[in-house]
Amino acid sequence: MSHRQDRLAANEFDRRLSRLAVATADQSDPLVDDAVNDVLRLVREILKMDVAFVSHFQGGRRVFRNVQAGDGNSVIAVGGSDPLESSFCQRVIDGRLPQLVHDVAKLRDVAALPPTPFPVGAHLSTPLVLGDGTVYGTLCCFSFAPNETLTKERDLKRLQMAARLAARLVDQGKARARG
Repeated sequence: MSHRQDRLAANEFDRRLSRLAVATADQSDPLVDDAVNDVLRLVREILKMDVAFVSHFQGGRRVFRNVQAGDGNSVIAVGGSDPLESSFCQRVIDGRLPQLVHDVAKLRDVAALPPTPFPVGAHLSTPLVLGDGTVYGTLCCFSFAPNETLTKERDLKRLQMAARLAARLVDQGKARARG
């Protein structure tokens, strides 16, 4: 991607994420999950990933709360879960796995990673931290193929911005549930 195309993509991401933030700022959106799914769809499209999801850490498990996948990529499902300790998410949270991985197969300790029933090439993940400071889970995305063009300065920062918005949406949903 040329510098100009990258700048245009960054501007489009910022514009669309800002529009989502404004649309949900007053809590007028009755369907928080729809707004989170919109954030995930934007992340997946802009970062050119096959799957994006929000996980929730609950009772020692990683639970998939929201999932957006490209056509035919239903490798994980909303409500699905697995032991937190045997997830990439936990490894990102505790620092055993970087937030941005261009090619999982090239990691030094790839044999120690939990097995997945599908290929993971590029992987981005960042903590989803709620307003009270608790880690709710992660916002992650991955592609089946490696992607050496991803950068911390551009792509990881985009994911982190999206995670802040998703965390705010989760907080809003929790506040509504409390009444």
